[in-house]
Amino acid sequence: MADHYFSAEPTSADVRRTVEARIWGREYTFTTATGVFSRDRLDLGTSVLLREVAPPTGGGTILDLGTGYGPIACALAVEAPDAQIWAVDVNTRALELTAENAKAAGVAKRVHPALVDDVPADLRFDQIWSNPAIHIGKPELHKMLLHWLARLAPDGVGWFVVGKNLGADSLQRWLTDQGYPCERIASAKGFRVLRVTATNAGPAPS
Repeated sequence: MADHYFSAEPTSADVRRTVEARIWGREYTFTTATGVFSRDRLDLGTSVLLREVAPPTGGGTILDLGTGYGPIACALAVEAPDAQIWAVDVNTRALELTAENAKAAGVAKRVHPALVDDVPADLRFDQIWSNPAIHIGKPELHKMLLHWLARLAPDGVGWFVVGKNLGADSLQRWLTDQGYPCERIASAKGFRVLRVTATNAGPAPS
């Protein structure tokens, strides 16, 4: 079976390369590899998210959901030097790359690459940033989003980027229907940037 970027253990050869990206006015060089999401460049959707949403500057605990090789997590840690960033993915190769890229960016002590089950159960997040894995299918996507949105702090906020042709508008309505008010704050290059608030945040699922 062919690898997907959401494969837990990629079986493809670990062929590495570097990509350049400019995020919030800073230049980054990231190491990527086969078997991870958007290995040849910073994904267009991620670029739109990072262009349309200003970086956090304070402290707190932030989740990068579906971190890939870690560009969002690293940039968040650089811009918010008092924040702790949890970089979650199902792909172990992606997590290895995130750790490597965080070290290169000088933020390894505050970026925590982790599998889903390795995130402390009592941890709450002030913000969630994500270019979510739409291609895992709607049932799994909904399950994933509800799991993590339930772990937002009471005044927390989520920032998501989703392709218009991949159901961004219906996802916006669905999130609102689940008790998480969701508004579109930007639309560019075929992507919607969504802001989700945590009015329904409660005990995280076990």
